[in-house]
Amino acid sequence: MILIADCGSTKTDWVLLDGDTVIARVKTQGLNPTQQNSDEIYGILSKELSSKIDCKVPKTVYFYGAGCAYENANKRMHVALERLFDTKEIHINSDLLAAARALCGHEEGIACILGTGSNSCLFDGENIIDNTPSLGYVLGDEGSGAHLGRQLVSDCLKSQLSTELSAKFLQQYNLTIAEVLERVYHEPLPNRFLAGFTPFLAENRKNAEIHNLLKQCFTQFFQRNTMVYRRSWLPIHITGGVGVAFAEEIKTTAESLGLSVGTVVESPINGLIEYHKTK
Repeated sequence: MILIADCGSTKTDWVLLDGDTVIARVKTQGLNPTQQNSDEIYGILSKELSSKIDCKVPKTVYFYGAGCAYENANKRMHVALERLFDTKEIHINSDLLAAARALCGHEEGIACILGTGSNSCLFDGENIIDNTPSLGYVLGDEGSGAHLGRQLVSDCLKSQLSTELSAKFLQQYNLTIAEVLERVYHEPLPNRFLAGFTPFLAENRKNAEIHNLLKQCFTQFFQRNTMVYRRSWLPIHITGGVGVAFAEEIKTTAESLGLSVGTVVESPINGLIEYHKTK
């Protein structure tokens, strides 16, 4: 049996797989080895996972997680998982590789994450062979929830939107310039704060100003990320809440640039199941 984990900072999806049969699905809280040490991770999993899955059963563990792209973080995660599971066959991989394997399967393609943040890679059917660095919400993350929210707030406060639309936005979220500056520059997780405005964009997507904002942001995502790979003939697959919420605008923008969007899904877990079934 194998155990697959798709882990974000908020939640983790676990699937126990016996051949082609799903034996169990379990959810636990999210984990991030860049923010938590091995003891903390082990404590969470021993409490939330071991009561639902027999940790002696899996022969191989495939763990895909946020923050699992660097050696020291991966070591912390590996130590915690080795304490929990009765196997040495533990593979730690990034959430971007999870997206690539889930979205592309064993085919060549471009895989993207469009959620609170954004990322992309060129995938050869087994491994990531190129990656445009995300650079986070300050220097990058084009097309992400944080980027969309940042553009909306900036356009509103710099009088780039109509008076009516700006007033509607500020009133809906009860915002002032002072509060925005405080939340962005002095409080934790400003990227989540900015991404929290994507529902307003979705609700007002038919407004010409919002439509243009979305097109501008998604154009930047493609131009500064996926088009760098110079594989315009490859399908661009997307996972993440922003990708699903704005699939229509993303596809239209891609077509205007001569690109093609393929699969768009909320979560990679089902794709990961299919990927590992065929191994």
